[in-house]
Amino acid sequence: MNIPIASILRGLGGKCVLNWALVFFQRKHICRSFLGVFSASLAVVDTLLTLSVTALHLQAEGHLLGLKLTRYHVCLLVQILGEVYSALQWPVVIVAGLDHFFSVTRRWQASSRLSLFGSGLLWILSALYVFLLSDFRPVMEEVFHIQIHQCWVFHTSQILHIATSLLLILGCAALHAGRLTLKHPPLKDQITDQSRAHSRRSFVLQTLHIFLNTWALFLVILAVLLLLPVGIPAYLGLSGAWLCFLNSLLIAVVLCAVCPASQLGQGGGAMPPDSVCEWRFTFSPPSEDRARPHKTQTGLVLEDVD
Repeated sequence: MNIPIASILRGLGGKCVLNWALVFFQRKHICRSFLGVFSASLAVVDTLLTLSVTALHLQAEGHLLGLKLTRYHVCLLVQILGEVYSALQWPVVIVAGLDHFFSVTRRWQASSRLSLFGSGLLWILSALYVFLLSDFRPVMEEVFHIQIHQCWVFHTSQILHIATSLLLILGCAALHAGRLTLKHPPLKDQITDQSRAHSRRSFVLQTLHIFLNTWALFLVILAVLLLLPVGIPAYLGLSGAWLCFLNSLLIAVVLCAVCPASQLGQGGGAMPPDSVCEWRFTFSPPSEDRARPHKTQTGLVLEDVD
């Protein structure tokens, strides 16, 4: 798709403002997860891209290290960064999903230095993939560089693919976790097993309610984009808002898959940081303890773990 350079600058500028606003909003725990550190690195890269494109656009001709820079390089830079953003999508999902899984199960907690190293490594590997392994070919107009006022920009569909895939996984995990799987247990174990199954289903339903109650409007927008033939420019495909949605969605998937209701209720689990969703759960006591007055139903807000 051809997009005017002025529109590209406005899009990048708005994206930078939104990215830094979300970084400031998450400043208290941005270093406690991989996605938080990666969001900060994305804000830095977007800012450098915006400043570079603006300088090249305003100064039609310039020189850097003996290389003559023109508006051709505006389009080239936007196309390259768009391909790098597209190459980063699935690796970010996988690494963030593993980070959340290990946090919830308390098997391992990544440090801020390790998250920073992982973010830098993903940026480097994605750039090397685009330059050395992908079939990326720049598309340029065959006109004099002074006459270039628009750029050919590749669109990305990975956002819709990732969202659809994760929502399907979330649905399957919820159905699996919420299903009562009793295969003729001994009579003395039936009450305990039924109580555990009820607790799992209640936990899954609460998880889905919290996620859908927060991100319903965003899901409607994604559904509209999926139904309409509207392409998302690749340079806008990776943003702070998308990472916030991805963070909440991955937390919901991990909670439904692992279903750590008993561990979280006893303080034995941990929640990844989330500045958008408030993961507040209500846990019921086991059936054998319900007769005790001090074992009444309690509400619990899962706090972030340092």
